[in-house]
Amino acid sequence: MVVDLECRQNRPFTLMELVGTGWPCQDVDMATRDLGRLAQRVRAHRLEQYPSRDAAAAAAGVTRNTWKRVEEGYEVRESTYVKIERALGWVGGSSLVIAEGGEPFLAAEFPPYAPAAPEVSEEEARKAAYEAARAAMPGAPIGEVDDFVDKFVKALRRVGQLRDDD
Repeated sequence: MVVDLECRQNRPFTLMELVGTGWPCQDVDMATRDLGRLAQRVRAHRLEQYPSRDAAAAAAGVTRNTWKRVEEGYEVRESTYVKIERALGWVGGSSLVIAEGGEPFLAAEFPPYAPAAPEVSEEEARKAAYEAARAAMPGAPIGEVDDFVDKFVKALRRVGQLRDDD
């Protein structure tokens, strides 16, 4: 799905890009968007989720006055829109989508981005590393190859690239 949304580079964004980035582009000029429409949606969603503007602002990590500015249709920093989106349970970039005439994407409807589960077991990684080391360094003493394999497997484990075979 491609969302009809562009920043000054005239670059459309896919839904997955919006989900993953928090804010789709760094040079969006919100002043040219429909901030009144955004203000209405922010207020409506805030009233559904928070007992007061103070509570919503606290949840977002912004001041009450900053939240009020958004609800009144004034432009604020991009980082403020991101904080408000999170507090309202919206996917990053939803403010821009709303200001362009769309509706917010609810974060609860999208699973959090997570890299694919590792496909390699420790045994497979050890075997591949050993074979590669022996081919690349045929004269290396076996102790050095074993040390290399141990370090390689440890590095893969540290970055989460080994499958758990429990």
